[in-house]
Amino acid sequence: MADTPARIVVTRRMPPAVEERLAASGLDVAFNEDDRLFTRADTIRALQEADGILLAVGDPLDGPLLDAEGRRRTQIIANFGVGVNHIDLDAARDRGVIVTNTPGVLTDATADTAMMLILQATRRASEMEMQLRRGEWGGFSPTAQLGMSVQGKTLGVIGMGRIGAATARRAVLGFGMRAIYFNRSAVGPWDLPAEARPSIEAVMEEADVVTLHAPGGGANRGLISAERIARMKPTAYLVNTARGDVIDETALVAALVAGRIAGAGLDVFAHEPEVPAELVALANVTLLPHIGSATLETRTAMGMLAADNLIAHFRGEPLPSRVV
Repeated sequence: MADTPARIVVTRRMPPAVEERLAASGLDVAFNEDDRLFTRADTIRALQEADGILLAVGDPLDGPLLDAEGRRRTQIIANFGVGVNHIDLDAARDRGVIVTNTPGVLTDATADTAMMLILQATRRASEMEMQLRRGEWGGFSPTAQLGMSVQGKTLGVIGMGRIGAATARRAVLGFGMRAIYFNRSAVGPWDLPAEARPSIEAVMEEADVVTLHAPGGGANRGLISAERIARMKPTAYLVNTARGDVIDETALVAALVAGRIAGAGLDVFAHEPEVPAELVALANVTLLPHIGSATLETRTAMGMLAADNLIAHFRGEPLPSRVV
């Protein structure tokens, strides 16, 4: 490292082991002890004063921000997460700013969350829990609170990468589902039976549950459009643990209200932390506050990989997971 330690700003509170590692790294690290969301002014100041920034999903970075009023000092952005749709990658590339992410380490936790949402949605778990909490449960009834069994049903995976494949593996081998998928590039072979389909439309039409694992932003913004939602069976469910902007939320709300699909399970939203009031009001939707990777083990591993990228950069070593 240089004689003067590189200055690092961490925009969110990290798991204790990650902060301890960064503190012992020899870098000059400024932590966010209050876990307060950075304002635009805070981000500009960080870009002007820090050599590197460790940021999370809730910290957008567009071209004007990256310019930092003509006084940017930051060389590297280490993103805490796989998805980087909150960062203008073209602007970063044009300005010579390195961007890294944290792939691989959150695959299992996110696939677990996708499977949890599949089960919650199809068994109407959130709706039934709220009924019980409100004191409206009148006791066991053979014909009440009926959901849909997943055994023998078809899971449609949009985006058969690490997390999509891990979700399919759980559904097929653990719950007796059948898996079909669409992926833009050729993938596989798999250690489970899974059949490719030629288009997103083909998956939407055939699946009983559609689970989304495509990256957000760019061409994928609004990927699951009103037209594609309209192709789903009226008995089908839509699950999203990818990025909120992959779905046209207005179209999804309309379909749910009209009963054109049976329900949805959502861990991510287009304008987090805002969640459309229409979604909150619907009984046939399970909503989670972006907890796909929220285990101590996984979030620690994500932070460690982000730290690895920062430390490697300032030591002049190869970066473990460079995006730009």
